[in-house]
Amino acid sequence: MNLTIIGTGYVGLVTGTCFAEMGHQVTCVDVDARKVAQLRKGKSPIFEPGLDELLQRNIAQKRLRFSTSLAEACEAGEVFFIAVGTPPDQDGSADLQHVLEVARQLGEHLQGDAIVVDKSTVPVGTARMVQETIEHHLEHRGAAHRVVVVSNPEFLKEGAAIDDFMKPDRIIIGTEDEQAREHLAELYAPFNRNHQRLLFMGTRDAEMTKYAANAMLATKISFMNEVAHLCEALGVDVENVRLGIGSDERIGYHFIYPGCGYGGSCFPKDVRALCHMARDQGIEPGILDAVERRNQAQKERLAQKIIARYGEDLSALTFGLWGLAFKPGTDDLREAPSRTLLEHLIARGARIQAYDPVAMEAAREHFPQEWFDRQHLMLAEHQYAALEGVDALILVTEWKPFRHPDLGAMARLMRHNVIFDGRNQYDPHQMRAAGFYYDAIGRSSESRDPATIIALDPRPGSQPR
Repeated sequence: MNLTIIGTGYVGLVTGTCFAEMGHQVTCVDVDARKVAQLRKGKSPIFEPGLDELLQRNIAQKRLRFSTSLAEACEAGEVFFIAVGTPPDQDGSADLQHVLEVARQLGEHLQGDAIVVDKSTVPVGTARMVQETIEHHLEHRGAAHRVVVVSNPEFLKEGAAIDDFMKPDRIIIGTEDEQAREHLAELYAPFNRNHQRLLFMGTRDAEMTKYAANAMLATKISFMNEVAHLCEALGVDVENVRLGIGSDERIGYHFIYPGCGYGGSCFPKDVRALCHMARDQGIEPGILDAVERRNQAQKERLAQKIIARYGEDLSALTFGLWGLAFKPGTDDLREAPSRTLLEHLIARGARIQAYDPVAMEAAREHFPQEWFDRQHLMLAEHQYAALEGVDALILVTEWKPFRHPDLGAMARLMRHNVIFDGRNQYDPHQMRAAGFYYDAIGRSSESRDPATIIALDPRPGSQPR
C-alpha cells in the first residue's frame, strides 16, 4: 500500500519505519525541514534501539521517504496516518490544533478517496471532528472524494517501540465503516500470523481505550508508591510486599515497582486529559486526581530524603546523579523525575555531577542554561566520573549499567559513602555491609531472602514502565 505518515515524532517515525520494513511504500511528512533533512540521511532525531538501522535499510531499499509537503504526498496516498503531537493545554486538555490543521490540509489536497487514521492520542469525539473538517474543505473545493476517518491508537513503550509495533499485544481499529475495516485488516495482517490481535470497535470506543489503558498503568504505579510510603512509616519492606501481591495472577508484577514517580510524554498528559474529559461531562475523577497527586508527591520524595539528612542548605554539598531520562531505553526528559529533583537541589545551592547513557545531549537542550553556566549541573563522561568527590549518589533512572556497580570503586571515588536509591535497585544489606548509608523507596532494615525473591519474581531487578 501507499501510506502517508504525517508527523515524525516518536509515534509517527516508528509507525512509518515499521510499515516500510513490512514492504509498504511509506512517505513520512513533517513541517520541520531540518528534521526531514536529518531523516533523509538515515539518522533518527530520537533515541530508540534499532531505529537507525531500520531507517537506513528502508531508505536504501526505496520503501521509505521523507517530505515537507503534504500536498505532494496526497497525490499518491491511499491511507493517511495522523501522528502529530497533542500537547496538554493549560487546563490539562489535549491541544488538537495540530491534528485539525492536518485535517484541513488533507481536505484541501486529497486527490481521491482515502482512509485517514488517527494515530495521535486524542479525546473521545476527535475522529468526528477530523471527518467534519476534511469534508468541509472538500466541499469548498467541490471535490466528491469519499473519506473515512478511523481511530487506531498506539501502544508503544519508549525503549521497546519497534518490538511493540512488530509484535503487538493488540491492534485496535475504531471504525463503523466495513470497507475501512477490511482495508486496515489487510494492512495489519502480517502482525496477526500467530494469533488474532485485531480488535474492532467504534471510533469513540477506540479513542477512550487509549486513555483508559495509560490511566490504569499510571494508577498501578501511584498505588504502589503510596503503599511504599506507608511501608516506610511502618517499618515494612515494600519489596517483600511487592513480591507477595505480584504473585497473585490477578495483580501481576508489571507496574507495581515503587520509585520516584513516572514521567514521559504519555502517562502524565493522558491522566490529566482524562480528568478534563470527566469534568466536561460533570463527573468528578476522584481516582485519577489521586493518581496525579500521588505522582507529583512521589517526585518530591528523593529531595525530601536528602533534605531530611542534610538540612535546607545544600551549598556545601556535591551529589552524583545516575540517570536523567524518565525511564531506561530513551533520551526523553519530558516530565522526568530528575527535573523535579534537580530543581530542589539547585534551589538549595547544591552542585550535581550527572550521567545518563543516552540523554546527555538532550539534557543540554532541556535543562536551563543557567544551571550549567553557574556550574550547579555538570555532565560527567562516565558513570563513575559522576562520583568523583561527591557527598552522595542519587539513582533516578534504572539503566542496566547501574544495576551491578563496582562498590569498591564507588567507595574510593566518593567523599562520603551515601546512596539515595530512587528505583530500589540495590539490596539494603549488601549496601550497608559494604559500608554505605542506604536510603530507598519504602525499604526497611528487615532482612529478606534473595532465594525467595528469585523464585517469585520472574524478572528480578527489572522495572517495566
